Formats: sequence, C-alpha cells, structure tokens
Amino acid sequence: MGQALHSIESEPDHTVEIVVHITETLGEQQREDLVAALEDSGGITAAEFCPLRYHLMLVRYDRELYSSQDVLNRVTSQNVNAKLIGPV
Repeated sequence: MGQALHSIESEPDHTVEIVVHITETLGEQQREDLVAALEDSGGITAAEFCPLRYHLMLVRYDRELYSSQDVLNRVTSQNVNAKLIGPV
C-alpha cells in the first residue's frame, strides 16, 4: 500500500476540497501530468483522481487564495475539458 496517511488536523481551517469531473478519457501519463501541474500551483495542496473512477478528481485548495472557479480554470488551462461538481 503506497498511500500516505494525511492528517486533517494539519490542514488550515480555510482548506476545502472539491470534485471536478473530467469530461474526456485521459491516459495514466496525462493524469499524472495534470496532478503535477495542479500541485505545483501555490494554494492547491493536493490533487488526485478517484481510484477506478478516473473521470473524477478531488482537489484540495486554500480558499483564501483560490475560488472553486479558479481551480476549475487551472484544470482547463491544462487543455482538459472539465466541469465543477461541487464540494466534498
């Protein structure tokens, strides 16, 4: 099991998580590149695809730095078609 445990207590109070629906099929490398691009953005603390549901992405971000629309724009700026589903 290569998953790391993440403590919610270490998250600032202003961190939120949203679900983004990717409207196209991405290969493994494309998914990895998208996650890396998002996580390299200051203010986005984590991005990951749901296991076995690669069209759904969870993105955790600092709401004092980004809005949900800002996060969606970061996703679509990577040449990916996506829609915001909402908060987790």
